[in-house]
Amino acid sequence: MSETTLETILTVARLQVQAHGYDGLNFRDLASRVGIKAPSLYHHFPTKAALGAALARRYCADMQAALDAVSQADAAPRACLLAYPGIFRKALTQDNRICLASFLSAQIDDLPEDMRPEIRRFIDINVTWLSEHLSTFEPEDIAMRRADAIYAAVAGAQLTARSSGGVRRYDDIIASYRSVGLLPA
Repeated sequence: MSETTLETILTVARLQVQAHGYDGLNFRDLASRVGIKAPSLYHHFPTKAALGAALARRYCADMQAALDAVSQADAAPRACLLAYPGIFRKALTQDNRICLASFLSAQIDDLPEDMRPEIRRFIDINVTWLSEHLSTFEPEDIAMRRADAIYAAVAGAQLTARSSGGVRRYDDIIASYRSVGLLPA
């Protein structure tokens, strides 16, 4: 199986999980969407759990890359914090998907053991990045607590928007966070 096929598998699997959760991921459907036979998936992923863990690791890496891109685009912490909700907004603009880690967090008790640390790592990546940018404005302990609140609020806004109003609802919720001071305006 080529590297291109592997990338396609991970991309299609990500979309399936973002729409239907881990339980909505099955090899037959995935293989059909990728355009290969189901047994071919077992070449790289001997189990659904192995695929799920690889998907979660990739999602963490993708988020780190997105955060790094925001930081590189404008090194000013305030500008980075202003751009942060846009990362989550992007998923909503792609067929009303939500953050893979948010969806999987809701299913954490039912996930394979190998996936759980990756979901926690995703949250840590976000909170650490936010805290680093916030710590230029406020003491480190306050920055960390506020980073937790921002991550939870933005992820929550995405969940709310997915079920009621889409991107427009998300934008309205983010605007309300800015107006009450949770996010910089």
